[in-house]
Amino acid sequence: MGRVTTLRVIVDQIVAPVPGGIGRYAEELTRALIATAPPGFQVEGFVSASPDPDYERIAQLLPGLARLHKSALARRELSAAWQHGFSRLPGQGMVHATSLLAPLSKHDRVQNPGDQIAVTIHDVVPWTHPETLTPRGVTWHKAMAKRAQKHADAVVVPTHAVAEQLAEVLDLGDRVRVIGGAASTRLAVPADPDAVAERLALPERYLLAVGTLEPRKGLDRLIAALALVEHGDVPLLIAGPAGWGDVRVDQLAQEAGLAEGRVRALGSVSDGELALLYSRAAAFVFPSLAEGFGLPVLEAFALGAPVIHSDAPALLEVSADSGLIVPLADAAGYPARLASAIDEVLGDATRSEQLRVLGRDRASVFSWNASAEKVWQLHADL
Repeated sequence: MGRVTTLRVIVDQIVAPVPGGIGRYAEELTRALIATAPPGFQVEGFVSASPDPDYERIAQLLPGLARLHKSALARRELSAAWQHGFSRLPGQGMVHATSLLAPLSKHDRVQNPGDQIAVTIHDVVPWTHPETLTPRGVTWHKAMAKRAQKHADAVVVPTHAVAEQLAEVLDLGDRVRVIGGAASTRLAVPADPDAVAERLALPERYLLAVGTLEPRKGLDRLIAALALVEHGDVPLLIAGPAGWGDVRVDQLAQEAGLAEGRVRALGSVSDGELALLYSRAAAFVFPSLAEGFGLPVLEAFALGAPVIHSDAPALLEVSADSGLIVPLADAAGYPARLASAIDEVLGDATRSEQLRVLGRDRASVFSWNASAEKVWQLHADL
């Protein structure tokens, strides 16, 4: 057997306490990298010290992974070690980090052309909206971005919007590559949709929001908008784990003067449940104040939900006019504009159907295998 070249992928976010969109990204991209590996290449994973069920989960999600390297350091210690340039990966060769959690240190690509590292910067929120993150998170991201500026051979960003915003805060020269994501391959409506709908107590008509409950997602604005919607008392369901920043859905609903039960936080849901939620939603609303890509928008498109989203630059790029756009400028008037967009979709069946068709077409443009092939090409170019 000939010599095998290995690409080692940092897959830690898959088993993070709140995996979020980046966890989904790490999982889908790594699976696609395994599927599209050129002849003579293999993919290995790297993860912080984790409980055994987490290792088993990674093995189950990523069949075909040649090996899983397990750090001696737990996630928090590993991120601190890498922030200060300690702790290298075992061996040498190509490393692909699916976030800024990366072993960025000095290496000589001229003497060792195979020794290379690419990192992913998903958004510029730490610079543009630092108040929507924890202070510790902002400090860590900025420190790691500085290390990337110094040591990364390539920096992957999900949209041209992020590339442009990043250029204003970091000098990365010509090392930036735009490689987006796609709707998750694991989102499929269950075989027994009615039984699942009954278990979730899904109403006949509902609005859906998806995302970690944190300030940046704009859910407080959406809940305020709900009080202004004129089309009956259509409830809002929110799927996603609790994040940080004490976003209390029931309290926000009470403050907006909404009847009890009008807003329901479903917490974390399974892939099948999420697919069903998208497929039956009267509208999917993504009011986010800042995004790097906005994966839920593509997921909603793929599953046929009419989409209403903010005009955050990355969302405009991903959606390409396939959703109903609500401008963020003039923050005080944002809830009223959201309410008006919701009324437009709820009150006009033709417009709603048009958005469903546009969304499905747009989702089909993106694929994880295409993204993975671009990553392989990126490493070949290095």
